[in-house]
Amino acid sequence: MTHAEKAKKLFEEGYNCAQAVTLAFAEEMGMEKEEAARISSSFGGGLGRLREVCGCVSGMALVAGKLWGYESPAANEEKAAHYKLIQELAGAFQEENGSIICRELLAGITDDTKPVPEARTAEYYKKRPCAELAACAAGILEERLNRKTIK
Repeated sequence: MTHAEKAKKLFEEGYNCAQAVTLAFAEEMGMEKEEAARISSSFGGGLGRLREVCGCVSGMALVAGKLWGYESPAANEEKAAHYKLIQELAGAFQEENGSIICRELLAGITDDTKPVPEARTAEYYKKRPCAELAACAAGILEERLNRKTIK
């Protein structure tokens, strides 16, 4: 199963968008499923349902940070390279989907920012692009992993 397929399946199991992308790469990050779910839980719905940066993009950034991030605040070269990577990942997602902003990706579907998530019904999944967005984000990240163009 590809990472994209895993991410889509995880979203459809009830994980939020950021969790779906992050959990798809838990093994590569050397993390238990529970830990990966916890560290990414805040980013669903565009950061706690604020509809800001899409949780799928945040999930990509979390995975990239764990796999290829820098550690030292003095690591200016590594920091610049990592920020470039994050911008490239976000740019690829935006190119595919037209935006990296949750409220723009969900325009016409919802603008609800209440902290209580919607029930995951068949209708919810039918109208939401989130499972496909999670698959897209995981696919972009998987392609990077396979190209081995980064550390």
